[in-house]
Amino acid sequence: MGCGRVGSTLARQLEKRDHSVAVIDSSQDAFRRLGPSFAGTKISGYGFDREVLLAAGIEQADAFAAVSSGDNSNIISARVARESFSVHNVVARIYDPGRAEVYERLGIPTVATVRWTADQVLRKLLPEGAEPEWRDPSGSVQLANLAAPVPWIGRDIVEFQAATGGRIACITRGGRGILPTRETLLQEGDILHVIIVEADAAKVLAAIQSRPEER
Repeated sequence: MGCGRVGSTLARQLEKRDHSVAVIDSSQDAFRRLGPSFAGTKISGYGFDREVLLAAGIEQADAFAAVSSGDNSNIISARVARESFSVHNVVARIYDPGRAEVYERLGIPTVATVRWTADQVLRKLLPEGAEPEWRDPSGSVQLANLAAPVPWIGRDIVEFQAATGGRIACITRGGRGILPTRETLLQEGDILHVIIVEADAAKVLAAIQSRPEER
C-alpha cells in the first residue's frame, strides 16, 4: 500500500525478483511512478478497506507492506492484513520513532523512517563502531561493522572472540560475504560484522581496537 517513491521502488524491485505484485494507492496518478513496464495489479483505494484489499488479492498474499505517507493508515492497514487476513510477513513504515517501538512490541515489524535516516547519517559522521548497524527490538544486542584492526591481521577468529567478547557473524572479504570457521584468519581489508551484547559494547569495542598482546 502506497505508490510514492518508496512504494513504487519496492514494487519494481519485487517484480524484478519474479514476484507477483499488487499496488494500492488512493491516487490513480501515483501509479505513473511504476513506469510502463510494470505488469502487476494497480488498485485505487485505501489499504485499510477490506474490499480494496480483497480486490488486490490479499487472500493469496504472502506479504504486505504499508508504505504510504501516513502513520495511522500504515499501521491500521498492517494490522488488518495481519489480524483479519492472516498475512504472515507484514511491515509498516512509521515516521514517529516512539510509535514504531510500540508497534514492534505488538508484533508489527516497522521501519521508522526518521530514525533509520538519522542512524544512517550518524554512522557516517561518528567514528567507526560508535553507532551500531543494527539493534534488536529489545535493545539487548547490536551488530557492529568494523574494518579488521591492523593488530588482529593474521590472528584467528577463535582468539579474537575469546579476547574481545564479540562474536563474528560474518566477514566481508573482497566484496563477498563469507561465514568464518574456527580456522579463519583475519586478513587486511576484511570488514567484520560483529554481534555484541549492548551492555558490554564499550568494553568489547575497546578490546577490538587494542593490541592482542596487551591482554
